[in-house]
Amino acid sequence: MALYRKYRPATFGELVGQDQVTVPLSNALDNGRISHAYLFSGPRGCGKTSSARILARSLNCVEGPTSTPCGKCASCVSLAPGGTGNLDVMELDAASHGGVDDMRELRERAMFAPAESRYRVFIIDEAHMISPSGNNALLKIVEEPPEHLIFIFATTEPEKILGTIRSRTHNYPFRLLTPQAMRHLLENIVAEEGAFVDENVYPLVIRAGGGSPRDTLSVLDQLLAGAGPDGLTYDMALPLLGVTDLTLLDAAVDALAAKDAAAMFHTIDKVIESGHEPRRFALDLLDRLRDLLLIVTVPDAFGEGLVDAPVDRAEILRAEAQQFHPSTLAALATEVNDRIADLRGATSPRLLLEVMMAHLLTMGDRPAVSSATSAAPAPAAPAQAAQPAQSAPSQGGGAAAAAAAAARIAERRKAQSAPKPEPKPEPKPEPKPVPQPPAEPATPPKPEPTPAPKPEPAPAEDLLERVQRDWMKLRQAVGKRNQVAEIMLAEAKPLSLDNEDGQPTLLIGHNTGALAERLNADNNNADIVAVFSEALGTKVAVRCVVGTKGAKGASKSEATPKPAAQQSTDWRAIAKAAGQRSAQQERREREEVPPPPEPPHDDAGWEPPPPPPEPYSQEDEERDMVDQAEAESATFDRRDATEVAMDLLASELGAKPL
Repeated sequence: MALYRKYRPATFGELVGQDQVTVPLSNALDNGRISHAYLFSGPRGCGKTSSARILARSLNCVEGPTSTPCGKCASCVSLAPGGTGNLDVMELDAASHGGVDDMRELRERAMFAPAESRYRVFIIDEAHMISPSGNNALLKIVEEPPEHLIFIFATTEPEKILGTIRSRTHNYPFRLLTPQAMRHLLENIVAEEGAFVDENVYPLVIRAGGGSPRDTLSVLDQLLAGAGPDGLTYDMALPLLGVTDLTLLDAAVDALAAKDAAAMFHTIDKVIESGHEPRRFALDLLDRLRDLLLIVTVPDAFGEGLVDAPVDRAEILRAEAQQFHPSTLAALATEVNDRIADLRGATSPRLLLEVMMAHLLTMGDRPAVSSATSAAPAPAAPAQAAQPAQSAPSQGGGAAAAAAAAARIAERRKAQSAPKPEPKPEPKPEPKPVPQPPAEPATPPKPEPTPAPKPEPAPAEDLLERVQRDWMKLRQAVGKRNQVAEIMLAEAKPLSLDNEDGQPTLLIGHNTGALAERLNADNNNADIVAVFSEALGTKVAVRCVVGTKGAKGASKSEATPKPAAQQSTDWRAIAKAAGQRSAQQERREREEVPPPPEPPHDDAGWEPPPPPPEPYSQEDEERDMVDQAEAESATFDRRDATEVAMDLLASELGAKPL
C-alpha cells in the first residue's frame, strides 16, 4: 500500500500541521454546534478529503458527535482509513460528476433518512467544478437541508464556488506544511517503516513535495522502493529527483562572489555534462541565494528553522553568505527570478543559462558584511544629476520644453568640446653648448622681502562687473558640476550684487517663474553658489527672481505672463533659428573655396589677404539666442508649478477645475 494511504490520519489529533482547522472544528464537535454545510479549501494534497472523512466519522460515532471517535463502533470501523465505507456517507467527485443531472440525483438521495447512522453526509470533492446549472439545482437543498443531511465541500479554488452556496457554509482553510512539520512527519514514517534515510535526503524530498503531505509521501515512497541495502543515500536520491548537486551550487556561488567567469562557465559545463536540466539548476540557485540572504539578515536563521539545510552544511553556507552584501544577494536573486521564465521550453537552454550567468557576473558588487558598516557605497553622480531633470517637467510645460531643448544643446556642446589627441611635436635639434662666462664671486644672501599685505576684498561693483563680463564662463563652470542648473541659467541674467546679513548676494533674473523656483532649490542653488564662490574668490550667495531688467528684477513682474505653450514655442523658435544659422555658416564654409594667394609685389602698397572668418562657435549660438530673447517683448511667467499644470490641462485636454 502507498505510504500516503497507509499513513492517512484517522482522527483530528493525527492530522499534522493544520491546527487552524483541527482546533476550532474539534471544539465545535465537542460543544455540539454542528453546521449543515462545511467548506474545506486549500492546496491539493494537504488533507481536505481526509479531514472530511474524519468529520463524517466523528459525527456518526456512537459516542458522538465527538472530536475523538472511539474507533470500535461499526460506523468508525467502516469509515476508518482502508475501511469498507458506509451507505450513509457518500463521496462525489465533481470533476467528473458535476453536471445538472448528477446534482439532481444527489438532491433526490438527500431526501431519504440515513439507514444506520445519525447523519447522511455528502462529501463533494473538487466542488468548484460543479457546472452553473448544477449549482442552481443544488442551491435550494443547501439553503434549507433536512436535519439529517450535512454537506462537506472540498476545493482548491473556493473563489469559483457559487457565492450563494459559499455563504451558507463554514469555511475552514487548509495550508501547506512547513518544512519543519514535514520533516517531523517524514522522520516518524521512516522510523515506522524501519528504513534508513540519509540526513541530506530529507531537504530534497521536502522541496520536491512542495509542502503537500500527499506529494511528499509519494516521493519518499518512490525513493524507499528503490533503496539498496545501505538505505536511501544522497547519491541515489539526487539523480531520481533531478536536483542539482550541492557541490555545483557551491561552485556557482563561489564564482559569483569572486567574479570568476572561467569558474562559472566550467560549472555550467559540469551541469550539462551531468545531465541536469538548466532550468532546474537556475531554480536551485535561486533557492540557494534565498538561503544565503536569510543567513546574512537573520542572525540565528538555522536555529529558527528558516533555512532547511543539514546541520553539517551550516558552516559552509555561513561562509558563502559572508562573501556578499545583503543588497547584492537580493539583486542576484531578482535577476535569476526574472530570467527563469525564459528557460521554459527554450530551444537552447544552455545558451540562455550562460547568458543569465554572464549578467550575474557583470552586476555591480557591494562590500562584504564584515565591512558593510565602515564602507559606504559611492554616490552615483549621473543618477543624482538626472533627478532634477526628471522633476523639472512637473514645474510647467513651457519650462520643461525649454529645459529639454537646452539639454540637447548642452549634450552637443559636450560632445564637440571633448579633448582631441594632440599631435606629437617633432623633435627639435639640440642647441650647441654656449660657453659660460667666468663665475662671479659669491655674494652674501639677500634678506627675504617682507610679505605684501593681503588684498582687501573687491567691492560689490567690481564683483558684479566680473560676473557680467564672465557670465558665460561661469555658466559653463556650473555645467561641469550640474548640467541641469547650467541649462536653466541659459536664460538668466545677473542684475545686482547686494550685501544681505553681511554677505554678498548675487541677484539674477529669469523670464520663467518655474525655472526661477528650480534655480532657488537647495540642490541646484548649492552647486551654483559653490562654483561662483570658487571662481570669484569670495563667498557669495545667489538668489533668482523673475525678470531680467532693472536693478532688483522684482519690479518688472507686472507684465502679463505668457502661456506655457507659448514659452515652449519661443524656445523652439530660438533654438531652430540658431541651428539654421549654424548650418548655413557651415555650408558656406564648405562651399566657398578661398582663391589662391597672390604673389608678392615689389610695390609698397601691397597688403596680405584678410584672415578667414572665425567658425560659428557654440558660445556665439547661445549669445544669439539670449540676444534674440531680450529683443522680443518682455513677458514674465510668475505662475507656480500648479498654475502652469492647470493651464496645460485646460488648454490641451479641455479640463475644468472642480
